Amino acid sequence: MEITGLGWLGTKTPHAKELADFYQQVLGLPLTHHEQGFWIFELPDGRNVEVFADDYRGKEHFDTGPVTGFAVDDLPAAVAELEAAGVEMLGEPGPTWQHFRGPDGNVYELVTRP
Repeated sequence: MEITGLGWLGTKTPHAKELADFYQQVLGLPLTHHEQGFWIFELPDGRNVEVFADDYRGKEHFDTGPVTGFAVDDLPAAVAELEAAGVEMLGEPGPTWQHFRGPDGNVYELVTRP
């Protein structure tokens, strides 16, 4: 597996609105999408930072703090390598991502560009 960089960051928090305001107003990240309990901000390289409210559905497995996504070019091959190493996969895979639990107990992600 070849990691090409950091590809994504997501945070589930009871202070989602405050964090989203901080990202937009203090850090100056442009907001590209918002819906109830969910915000997407774009970094200069085109990758995303996302904020989820505690009650946002589908992110229940985000139970350890911010989730870092490692960028890969070949997601299916990278996932297969993790599975072969006995790594615990979390949630349903998306078209461009797969979450997993690291040996430290934290949640991480593999992500590729669409």
